[in-house]
Amino acid sequence: MDDFNYKIEKYLIPLITKIQNPIILELGVQKGRSTTKFLEICNKNNGQLYSVDIDNCSKVSNDTRWKFFQSRDDDFEFIKSKIPQKIDILFIDTLHEAKHVKKLIYGYYPLIKKDGLIFIDDISHIPYLKNKSRDNFYCEINNQETYEMILSIYSSNEEILELNFSFFSSGLAIIKKKSENNLKWPDKLQLRNKTIKNYFRVLWNAVKKD
Repeated sequence: MDDFNYKIEKYLIPLITKIQNPIILELGVQKGRSTTKFLEICNKNNGQLYSVDIDNCSKVSNDTRWKFFQSRDDDFEFIKSKIPQKIDILFIDTLHEAKHVKKLIYGYYPLIKKDGLIFIDDISHIPYLKNKSRDNFYCEINNQETYEMILSIYSSNEEILELNFSFFSSGLAIIKKKSENNLKWPDKLQLRNKTIKNYFRVLWNAVKKD
């Protein structure tokens, strides 16, 4: 089993396996690895899977519980016209850039039922660091920015969200919608790592070490 399938099996499937009549929106199909897993749940629990990809992935499955749309994932008007008004699960695995992922979260959030789940793939930059196994500048920077963006959304919406991460392989963010309240736009995280106070803290620790 490859890393992606292991990640889905271990960190995603156990959270949705008991949802009855699940309505799942999958953004990103490619070879259909996650599609296959979602369809197993749909067939077990009488659900329906709606998948979107910019490429033609219509031959991935002929399952009657699957509907595929070749489209941009941010064509909200088109996609919302093709799927139910409410969904249980949103899976995001398309363009891994923070600005785009943020657009998708806010674009589809109103559709998600209370206690519904959002899964966001590729949030860990660790495997892509210099000299690491997947050494890649683009993935390192974009995954780190996506991770920090998700933290900023959570920081501004702690009372209505639950947030967890898996850092296995390229990582997975897991967001649970606790309330029907609207998702507030995130404020920039007020970090203090670049403050003068922290500069002196680091300097003092270095002096003590010497």
